[in-house]
Amino acid sequence: MTMDSTLRPARRFSRLWRIALIFCAELVVLASAYQFLTTIECQQTGLFGTCRFLRSLVARALVVFAVFGLMVWARPAVFAAFRRVVETAGAARGALTLHLAGLVLLALPLFLAPGGDVGAVFALAIWPLALGSLLAAVGGLLWLAPVSAWRPLLAQDRGVLPLVLLVGALLPDAADMAQRMWNWDLVTRITFDGVHLFLLLFSDQVTVDPQNYNIGFPEFTVNIAPQCSGVEGVALVTAFSLLYMLIFRETVRFPQIWVILPVAILLSWVLNIVRIGVLIVIGRDVSPDLAVNGFHSYAGWMFFTLLALGIVWGVQALPWLHRAAPKPETGLREDPVAALLLPFAVFMLASLLTHAFFPHPELGYPLRVGAMILALLPFRQFYRSFTWQIDPVAVFAGVAVGAGWVALDQSSGADGMELAAALATLPIWAFVLWVVLRLVGTVLLVPLVEELAFRGYLLTRLDGPGLWRRALAVGLSSAAFAALHGRWIEAGVAGIVFALLALWRGRVTDAVVGHLAANLVVAIWALVTSDFTLI
Repeated sequence: MTMDSTLRPARRFSRLWRIALIFCAELVVLASAYQFLTTIECQQTGLFGTCRFLRSLVARALVVFAVFGLMVWARPAVFAAFRRVVETAGAARGALTLHLAGLVLLALPLFLAPGGDVGAVFALAIWPLALGSLLAAVGGLLWLAPVSAWRPLLAQDRGVLPLVLLVGALLPDAADMAQRMWNWDLVTRITFDGVHLFLLLFSDQVTVDPQNYNIGFPEFTVNIAPQCSGVEGVALVTAFSLLYMLIFRETVRFPQIWVILPVAILLSWVLNIVRIGVLIVIGRDVSPDLAVNGFHSYAGWMFFTLLALGIVWGVQALPWLHRAAPKPETGLREDPVAALLLPFAVFMLASLLTHAFFPHPELGYPLRVGAMILALLPFRQFYRSFTWQIDPVAVFAGVAVGAGWVALDQSSGADGMELAAALATLPIWAFVLWVVLRLVGTVLLVPLVEELAFRGYLLTRLDGPGLWRRALAVGLSSAAFAALHGRWIEAGVAGIVFALLALWRGRVTDAVVGHLAANLVVAIWALVTSDFTLI
């Protein structure tokens, strides 16, 4: 029995949205890996423009992907022929191989950089990054559909699709250009006055220096640079609103729909004022490091995403603005690919949030646990269809992996001391709750979430006839698994063991059991030594 036959769904689901979900998961993994596992300071590379462009590719890809999804949703008639080709397309193994080769090249600098500092070897890293981006993009597009399907699609609807996608790809550049507005006295005064009023809600001792763009409390002040002034958000939300009106021009009501533009701009400006104010409050009352290196790094894009989703929801919900709501696709909870990949994507997004909002990211681990539970629950019927057995071989292999992980630990202990100091600030009931949820997440939820993604989906998709295909599947899935863990060699070996367990009887549940046993061993050692950084 093969893994493919074990996980093959009983009915056929939209191939377009399955591949779309895969692309989303890949972008989340790449963004997370380069955010947490490496350091790149473009100013120190000597290739500032090239570095900035390469770093922007993930954001550009996300924007282009979102715009394409909106087009498919809004113009079903235009995409009807293309979707028929996508749904009936063959395996396209050559294109898939090209796409995977691009992903490997994109991950390669993570392994080449000394101490995770890609900036130190950036002159070398730009080549796999640039070539990997090209191969991953071209391979992904051809995997989705052949050239013969893309050509007529791009020519339909008077060439609107390539124009819209180009605008989406250029949004980051528009945001950079908008930063020049920060030099306008009116813009500066509105932002500073707004932040000043917000901070007065928390204290009457507010320090304001508009000439040098400094504002805050006596204990903590910030300098508002152009990229943090809010004009970037205004440019992005303006472009998004115009794109939305263009894409949905056949269903939205004109001229009423123009009302969303000033409303969106106003909300974007207000949210930026709130973002700056919250950052200053966090810096004064919680942690300056969290405010500068956590909240500051993530809050802007998070607020923009929420605002964009709010615009879509608002227009769809108001008949005054929208003539007819699009018909929903097949329910997400019925898609087995979503069941395999979505919990992992949610887990990674929750990890980003904990880095943004907690003085030590691990203090937010209960948030990750809650996110995993909420992402797993809608697919519980699908998971129940698996063959769940406690295989002694899987347990023994998992225990060996866990023991090796503990024995080969060479951490200095500094990270453990930082986490222990952070945990010491919690009340006793909060500490006990944190420990319980940490164990539940590490021992039960993480093994399931990671094995569904890496062995349940990735290994299954890569596996095929012939020894070389199986070896390639084991190697690539294990390398992807290792890339998300700080200890690459140990994680790579663990990934190989879990992959072999999954292939042994064709059951991803054996890999889950092995992963669970490994994490249980590590968790017990972490409890004994009080070093929770091990898990």
